[in-house]
Amino acid sequence: MYILLIAKEAFVIIIHTSTWGDVEVSGEDVYQFPKGLPGFEEETEFALIPWEGTPFSYLQSVREPDLSFLLVSPFTFVPDYSFELSEVEKEEMGIIDQVSVYSMVTIHSQTNKSTMNLLAPIVLNPENRVGKQVVLHQSSYETRHLIWAEDEEKSVKGGV
Repeated sequence: MYILLIAKEAFVIIIHTSTWGDVEVSGEDVYQFPKGLPGFEEETEFALIPWEGTPFSYLQSVREPDLSFLLVSPFTFVPDYSFELSEVEKEEMGIIDQVSVYSMVTIHSQTNKSTMNLLAPIVLNPENRVGKQVVLHQSSYETRHLIWAEDEEKSVKGGV
């Protein structure tokens, strides 16, 4: 990882990735995950990289070129998606009023069978750039919620 200082507060880093080679990312798009992600607790720094022309983004490890996750805002496909963060989680992440929510995506070889994890969203605090995967206990959401209904998949398929 290279860090290029541009201004006192703003900086750009270049992240080595196995999929896209070297990628330039604004320091404002790098999030700290103090406890890592489940199964990847040692990885605590990730960059949020938009996939241009699609509703998707990648959560790319800053340190490990082979580690990235495909994300999407669940509200894009499930407009009524909602949950409450506990006061402990809000305090832990320093959340006052701004928050971004993403779901991890699993792409299937048949695009219409691709799923997103609504049960364990990625919650980001854009104010202090802290993130966490939150498991929603006692929820009816699924870990493999189909992204596209049959008719939606046909109209969006070209974007994935």
